[in-house]
Amino acid sequence: MTPQTEFNPPVGHPEDLGRGIRRILAPNPSAMTFRGTNTYLLGETDLAVIDPGPDDAAHLEAILQAVGPGQRISHIFVTHAHLDHAPLARALALRTGAPVLAYGTARAGRSAAMQQLAAAGLGDGGEGVDLAFQPDHCLQDGETVHAQGWSLTAHWTPGHLGNHMCFTARGAIFTGDLVMGWASSLVSPPDGDLSDFMASCAKLRALPAEVYHSGHGAPIEAPLARLDWLIAHRRSREAAILEHLAHGPADAETLARQIYTDTPPALLPAATRNVLAHLIDLHGKSMALPLDDLSPQARFRRP
Repeated sequence: MTPQTEFNPPVGHPEDLGRGIRRILAPNPSAMTFRGTNTYLLGETDLAVIDPGPDDAAHLEAILQAVGPGQRISHIFVTHAHLDHAPLARALALRTGAPVLAYGTARAGRSAAMQQLAAAGLGDGGEGVDLAFQPDHCLQDGETVHAQGWSLTAHWTPGHLGNHMCFTARGAIFTGDLVMGWASSLVSPPDGDLSDFMASCAKLRALPAEVYHSGHGAPIEAPLARLDWLIAHRRSREAAILEHLAHGPADAETLARQIYTDTPPALLPAATRNVLAHLIDLHGKSMALPLDDLSPQARFRRP
């Protein structure tokens, strides 16, 4: 297994991961994307492209050049409509004639609680939503797509984004940004919902897999161990929030500064969104109550 810290493959060059799966790294490294977005190609004759990536002409050409003699791109799957995963799908579809398949548009699958926050004026947290994304076919939870030499099953796994899906094929699960080996997934209201995220993690845990191929980072070859760590990590954050609330009411920003003591100031807004996600989840479980209307600035107390 390649340690995540050593994961630094060449950009734009297809790498064979076994099981008829290849990975092409997109040229978009950042603090939020690690080395860049992983685009996957599945199959030997009919090829499925999973997460075409950002709108980048060089990456488009890298994907097209990976198509060998006797091969064609027959399907384009998108795990979710963030700007580092989805925008290239339409350009790739126009070049290949392949349909784009996903759960739905960028706002599809948003929970009722997040719809309420969005209606109250809470904007996205800056993680970059592709509002123009429009699939040709909206996949149903559990729907299986067949092509020559492979079949792929879609699983609706909201939490990181409402339209997030994971895909199972050939003993592997393409987990998008739900489970990554290099970092925990960002859950930022109103697009991210922690209650949905934890339910999706439980759903994923019930699916057999020998390896996870995530949207960023190296293959996860001990998938259940990583998933259990991420679940425990979230529960530890919840426990820390409840411990601080035991000393009196506080809002998300105050709690973030108290809990994320080693976080650089530039990342505190993301940490605050993460704490807000936990507070909303705790509110749904009647474990934390807002003193006023539910909002990003609301102060919460223990019941």
